[in-house]
Amino acid sequence: MGLLSSFNQWRESRYQTHLSNMKDQGKCPDCQGRGYTVYPYNEFAYFNSFDCPGCQGSGTFSDWEEMR
Repeated sequence: MGLLSSFNQWRESRYQTHLSNMKDQGKCPDCQGRGYTVYPYNEFAYFNSFDCPGCQGSGTFSDWEEMR
């Protein structure tokens, strides 16, 4: 269990670092400030980019934080 818990701690610290970097830049952590999310192409959908669900397409950290 020690290996699994150390992996989870590493993953959480990496996520917290990502959040702090995005907060400093004022960008949404989910879409990196683009305002949209791109999903992998599949044969049933021709349009594969959608507004980011975290920031509702604005790309700002403050909007992401409100939606959270």
